[in-house]
Amino acid sequence: MFTRLQALYDTIDRTASQIAGEYPKEVKCKKGCSDCCHAAFDVSLVEGYYLLSVFRTLPRKLRRKALKNAQKVMKEWDEMIKKQLDISRIRIRCPLLDDNDTCIAYAARPVNCRTYGVPTEIDGKGHVCRLSSFNPGVSYPTIKLAPVQKELYLMSESINPKLCKKRWPVAAVLLSENDS
Repeated sequence: MFTRLQALYDTIDRTASQIAGEYPKEVKCKKGCSDCCHAAFDVSLVEGYYLLSVFRTLPRKLRRKALKNAQKVMKEWDEMIKKQLDISRIRIRCPLLDDNDTCIAYAARPVNCRTYGVPTEIDGKGHVCRLSSFNPGVSYPTIKLAPVQKELYLMSESINPKLCKKRWPVAAVLLSENDS
């Protein structure tokens, strides 16, 4: 079921790695950095299902702690939405981070996590990690997210045509574990 998604992830990972290799001084991503893990974002239906399938294979102790964290995060998320805040400026700790700020479901991380440290473009606007050293006004290789989002939508549509347009915060995906 997730073969197509994994192929997309592999392509994104190769592209991000190539950009990081070409611009090692600008890309600040490295083991131990968790800046992207504090960005507020949501995931597509297919990414949510994949993340949940991997989450279910984790040791029970890790899952329980992540679910407890997810409850706290959902309160923050709901408050942010209620106040109509700009989610691109909000810092919310991902419930999948352990006590060492390491992702417990790294292999299943969504597109946003995979592309965070390199230049991306969506709707004609460029985005970079706030910790990066990319210079404004300089042209860099960029991952165009619109085609990626379209592919995620098509994959999601094949799973559930009614839910494919909706997106969820990671915390909501994890908390749906209790609904299954």
